[in-house]
Formats: sequence, C-alpha cells, structure tokens
Amino acid sequence: MTRHLAEFNFGTLRYPWDDPRLADFQNGLDQVNAIGARSPGFVRRMPDDEMEAAQEDPNGPLAHRPNTASTLSVWTGPGPLYRFAMKTLHARCMARNDEWFVPGDRGYLVCWWVPIGYRPDVAEGMARWHELQAQGETENVFGSNMLANLAARETA
Repeated sequence: MTRHLAEFNFGTLRYPWDDPRLADFQNGLDQVNAIGARSPGFVRRMPDDEMEAAQEDPNGPLAHRPNTASTLSVWTGPGPLYRFAMKTLHARCMARNDEWFVPGDRGYLVCWWVPIGYRPDVAEGMARWHELQAQGETENVFGSNMLANLAARETA
C-alpha cells in the first residue's frame, strides 16, 4: 500500500464552547479520541493545539466558521475509519449531534487519499471539502456514502 486515507469533519456548535449544554460533548472527546488512537488502522490525528489554532486563526480556513468543532485524522484505509466511526462510542456520540450542533451545519465529512507519511492540514481539508461540494464524490475525494461502500468492499 502506498497511500493512506485522510478525513476531515466539522460542524458548527449550537453554543459557545464553555456552555454547560456542551458538557457531555466535551467530556466524551478525550475518550472518543483515545478509542480512535487505539483502533486498528489509525495512523494519526491532528493534535488538539494545532486544531485549536486552525479553528481560531482569523485568517485561516475556518475564519468564516466561528464556533466550529473539527477533526482531521489519517487512517490506513476506509474500513478502519468506518469501523471506528460507526461501531464504537463515536457512533453513540454522533447520535446526539442534534443536541450539540447547528441543524444543517454539522457532520460534514470529506475523505481523500494521501501518501504514506504525509500530514494534511485544515486548509487542505477545507479545499477538499469545497472540491467535494463542487464535483461530487470521486475515487479521490469522497464523503460518507462512498466511505461506507469502500469499507464494505474491504470486508467482502
């Protein structure tokens, strides 16, 4: 294998980060991230300080999206990412997205292939998101539908 799969997901929180209505979301993050890091096929996740800096950069790729929560990670392929997202505590947390995220502005996901060892950043993730919105899913840039299909093919 000469490539890994990068994923970037984001959404706008309903409330400011320190609002008590986000306490369950905040309290679950470390556990979900730890499960991801221990999951087969996990390669890396953008560290929290780098993600926070990207989210707060007034000239950065998320400058027009205040109060955004996001994650950027790299996996060995679609199967491991899909299993983590849909078969662990992560899925139970996603089921509560309506409580935590602005309706219609949450759960955005884009996946794309990267060379092994490459470290994508948030600017690239947003560029890939815009590419997905403009062109739809392709074999190189795709969302949750194709992720599920590719993961199913890996286990077939």
